[in-house]
Amino acid sequence: MPRAFLDDNFLLHSGTAERLFHEVAAHQPIIDYHTHLPPDEVASNKRWENISSLWLGEDHYKWRAMRANGIPESHITGTASPREKFQAWAETVPHTAGNPLFHWTHLELRRCFGIETLLNPDTAESIWHEANERLSEKDFCAHGILNRFQVDTVGTTDDPSDTLSHHEECASLGITTRIYPTFRPDKAVMVERPRMLNSFCDALEKRCDRKILSLPDLLEALRKRHDDFHAAGCRLSDHGMSYCPTEACSEKDASHIFERARTGEAANKDQADEFTAFIMQELGRWNTERNWTMQLHLAPVRNPNSRYFEKLGPDSGFDTIGDWPQGERLLLFLDLLDRSGALPKTILYNLNPRDNALFAAACGSFQEGPTPARIQWGSAWWYNDTLRGMADQIQTLASVGLLSRFVGMLTDSRSFLSYPRHEYFRRLLCNLIATDVENGELPDDRNFLDSLIRNICYENAKAYLAFPHHA
Repeated sequence: MPRAFLDDNFLLHSGTAERLFHEVAAHQPIIDYHTHLPPDEVASNKRWENISSLWLGEDHYKWRAMRANGIPESHITGTASPREKFQAWAETVPHTAGNPLFHWTHLELRRCFGIETLLNPDTAESIWHEANERLSEKDFCAHGILNRFQVDTVGTTDDPSDTLSHHEECASLGITTRIYPTFRPDKAVMVERPRMLNSFCDALEKRCDRKILSLPDLLEALRKRHDDFHAAGCRLSDHGMSYCPTEACSEKDASHIFERARTGEAANKDQADEFTAFIMQELGRWNTERNWTMQLHLAPVRNPNSRYFEKLGPDSGFDTIGDWPQGERLLLFLDLLDRSGALPKTILYNLNPRDNALFAAACGSFQEGPTPARIQWGSAWWYNDTLRGMADQIQTLASVGLLSRFVGMLTDSRSFLSYPRHEYFRRLLCNLIATDVENGELPDDRNFLDSLIRNICYENAKAYLAFPHHA
């Protein structure tokens, strides 16, 4: 007889798995160290008028599925009413069977709204009213959601030119969840795209109250913001690249490349790669000095649909998996930083799943005490954030590295409703570990197993990331 959909033991296929999840994993706080949550919405304790604004407003995963289902853009990012957009999503949900969106959608309805009805075109009206009624309750706000899911720490993603005032407000609120910025200086190396670089530099000038005309000016401004971010509790930087640069240019050449870009002259690809490597060495040294963690997100193709890029701009749900060779470049880049004393604690994320074993093994080439798993292979990212993708990441890491030292799951989300994804990961983790126990491949030792699950769910991230309130 089939099991009920999303029952208490969803994804848990043995008594051992059930015990590990219900007695251990489910009770661990959440350290969501890489997200795109807007800090101003935490500072203002945001509330939402309807489920569409909360659920569909910034969710690129849903937008892609709706387009694939033939929904017109007017009902995705366009001018259709919130109710019409919700109906369009309800029409799409039944077609997401097999996609994590099907599970995520119904987990979020259950865990966040207490709604167990399946979402489809026929139930959309009743769910719309029931969810919106729940949104009017006192605890359905940014702080309430974070508290409900025991979110200990959130790392947002912040440009060096961004204000940190919202983080200062969050720190003054006395809420249980700590909100920290993450230093994301990608635009500082865009010398092949002078318009974007110069727009960034102009904003950074205003933030730092200093002119940025030369490379020393840029480095001084970035260092000042690095200082400011550290004072605000930041302990991670984040860098998105197609692939790692392998050779840094000299400071003299970097100065010429930057100064020409400031006048509007674009660098070529080789110059841009060498400039990026030069800047990353500087950032790596700063991170090492302050015990920050560097995150490298590698291999996305950004905005391949030029027509919709012109129409909607970036981050609209059209980015995809890149096909660049990663291995040799990654190793050369890590070695470049290591040789110059600029390789901090590092988390590597690959978007192309073919690179799983490569990334897991690359970490082992640069491990060094006293920090356990100083170089981490990060949680299954983006298109890999599926049951299959997470299982592959966990099992590959266990095979060639130390799963027991893994810093675990993150949402990488713009939505406050995404926290059931940690439950999703934890259920899968407990089932995979329990399967090894049931097969006699791991000992049925309660202390050993409970410690393993606690560490991967919470304790490893707490120790490794060293946020101020964990120190």
